[in-house]
Amino acid sequence: MPGEGSIHAEAAEMHVADSDLSELIKAATKDSHTRAENTELMRSYVRGQVSPSQYKLLLCSLYEIYSALEEQLDRNASHAAVAPIYFPQELARLETLQKDLEHFYGESWRQRIIVPAATLRYAQRLREIGEKHPEQLVAHAYTRYLGDLSGGQVLGRITQKSLGLKGGEGLSFFSFPAVSSPGLFKQLYRGRMNSIELTQEQRQGVLQEAITAFEFNIEVFDDIQEMLSITEPEPELRQRHSKHSHTRLLQDDKMAAQELQISSPWLSAIPLIRMVLGVCVALAVGMGIYAF
Repeated sequence: MPGEGSIHAEAAEMHVADSDLSELIKAATKDSHTRAENTELMRSYVRGQVSPSQYKLLLCSLYEIYSALEEQLDRNASHAAVAPIYFPQELARLETLQKDLEHFYGESWRQRIIVPAATLRYAQRLREIGEKHPEQLVAHAYTRYLGDLSGGQVLGRITQKSLGLKGGEGLSFFSFPAVSSPGLFKQLYRGRMNSIELTQEQRQGVLQEAITAFEFNIEVFDDIQEMLSITEPEPELRQRHSKHSHTRLLQDDKMAAQELQISSPWLSAIPLIRMVLGVCVALAVGMGIYAF
């Protein structure tokens, strides 16, 4: 007769086996998700202050990551665990990233891009599991594609405004023209993923790999900021720039109020309105690269 401990263990395993894979991944990566949102790069997005250097290095990293991911998804397209979530026409990002990199670096962008060490480790990991454990590609595809699809529009607008980009140039990565309804597509994707038949060991491996995916992305973000730290202005210059920016914001608010003939009580409320909008952006970015 099994002991109480083994009964609880068996019950826990049955619960994991019977739950939807998408929900299990969401629960398993909750803490990692929060940590990813609190990296300096993501905080820059929350503040709406993405720099050209941040964005260009992010594009370089994403190119390497998606090169490895889509290479392995193509290689394993007929695998029983990969086939249900294989949507190259709707989701593939490699060509969009090539287009954006060419916009910023020119035709010789392949010779000019810089890739953080953490990004290379991430790409190597994707190639390793593609060869040894293809079912674990599901974790990376899910966290990356659905995250990009969820937050793409919001992050794209923040990037466009921060960098002053015109006509969508340099922003192709955020566009999914083959997905007419992101909400419905995400439902379809989750349903396909939840239908994948995995052994208990394989399912646990996918859950652990989802956590690993977040850890790699956190390392990539941190590496990007470390690479940029030597080129950022000194604190005194940043402070002066901040004061100058604040003064310009106040002037812009007053000019806007005059143009729209806003009365003085409403003018005094503009900082509060700005704060509320900031909270809305924070919530949207919180659903950004890793929302699913």
